[in-house]
Amino acid sequence: MHETKTLKEIQVSNPYLSLDSEFYERVKPTPLVKPHLIHANKTVAKQLGIDEKELESDTFVKLLNGEFHFKGAEPFAMSYAGHQFGYFVPQLGDGRAINIGSINKLGLQLKGAGQTKYSRNGDGRAVLRSSIREYLMSEAMINLGIPSTLCLGIIGSEHGIYREKTETGAIVCRVSDSWVRFGTFEYFAAHGLYPELKALADHVIEENFPHLKGKADPYNLLFNEVLAKTARLMAQWMSVGFNHGVMNTDNMSITGVTIDYGPFAFLDDFHYQNICNHTDTKGRYAYINQPAVGKWNLQALMSAFSYLTPIEGLRQCLNFYDLGYVRYTHYYMTKKLGLERTTKNDPQLIEEMFNMLNTLQVDYTVFLRTLSHFEYKDNREELLKLGLYHEPMNSWLDKYDERIKDINATERKEQMLSNNPKYVLKNYMLQEAIDAAEKGDFSVVDDLFKIAQTPFDEHEAFERWAKPTPKAFKNQKLSCSS
Repeated sequence: MHETKTLKEIQVSNPYLSLDSEFYERVKPTPLVKPHLIHANKTVAKQLGIDEKELESDTFVKLLNGEFHFKGAEPFAMSYAGHQFGYFVPQLGDGRAINIGSINKLGLQLKGAGQTKYSRNGDGRAVLRSSIREYLMSEAMINLGIPSTLCLGIIGSEHGIYREKTETGAIVCRVSDSWVRFGTFEYFAAHGLYPELKALADHVIEENFPHLKGKADPYNLLFNEVLAKTARLMAQWMSVGFNHGVMNTDNMSITGVTIDYGPFAFLDDFHYQNICNHTDTKGRYAYINQPAVGKWNLQALMSAFSYLTPIEGLRQCLNFYDLGYVRYTHYYMTKKLGLERTTKNDPQLIEEMFNMLNTLQVDYTVFLRTLSHFEYKDNREELLKLGLYHEPMNSWLDKYDERIKDINATERKEQMLSNNPKYVLKNYMLQEAIDAAEKGDFSVVDDLFKIAQTPFDEHEAFERWAKPTPKAFKNQKLSCSS
């Protein structure tokens, strides 16, 4: 771990600015009116080598508000394109996010820091509710073991912003190993900027995949690594019941991390066709469609990469996506079910569990956590009461009983409890934090942050959040400004 420094001592680099000016716009953040700290992430600060005491300083608030700049900072917004709901948009870009430099190969970005040339008539701002959701959710995903962008801190303000109504503005300082998206490659391919496209690929290899330097056909290898990371990410999302909601190609990270938290949701009831984005009227980004959309997005990326390396080789890579996704899914689900030494019937057992949960509309997180305490030939009452009917759960439990009869019960339980969280941040919980925050009370943000950091722990004080979502708050769809 690097020695910690004060904010004024830290020197940042800006490797992206070594690329041509077509890649970005140099632009300074526009500060919010009367900013105040809502929360700071000590874990991320430590990763960045920031002295923990600095998180309580006025300088930290000014950093997040774009008023204080690190040594060497040259703020900029990035250009990219993207397929949005299947339709190509040739010019997008950071419309409300401004990069403020990299520390230890991690890029810091202020989301909600004002207009850029990519804002497309937008105000470049983020409201309090969406900022709280992203801040808490990125921490939750990381501690569930799922690759994600991070957040260093969040500030609120008295800055009025109009969405459906007047709200207050906020800024989240996001952190990632890369802010390059599938859509970044699409931008240069679509505009015929092939030298720039190659420069982008070389930059990504240099910054994030240095082991590919000097290899034969590094662009084919890069695509293959992005494909594997994406297949793994889709399997991880599905294994925890996470619905991203806006899987446009500009919301897909080239390093395979979860990026751009908008109208996301953890499933309240398990439902294949769950849609969390009310803009998604046709269900393109429904929960069950995520693996297929991941592949569709990779096909779009493949088209851009075809200007760097023969498309035949890229197609061969793409053919491995489905197998990779299935293998990753099997890996994560066998851990969640406490299975060992995979048998030929395990894939069917897993599929039948999903079908059973979909039929009964059972809370996915609660079911698996309850199952973690289940023992061979155990009383099924706690599990059965999760659904309105006892069938088909009873039938599935008969098969599960048969499967686990020879597995060490203590080891199985230990494995399951470390792979099935007791808590996930459902939207009704986040809304409770938002409602309190809008009244100036950030205690619920603090509580949910604790849960986000340790989702597998018991947290007896928060037991009410470990129960199925109250009926009145289930399956609420959200907007892209959420």
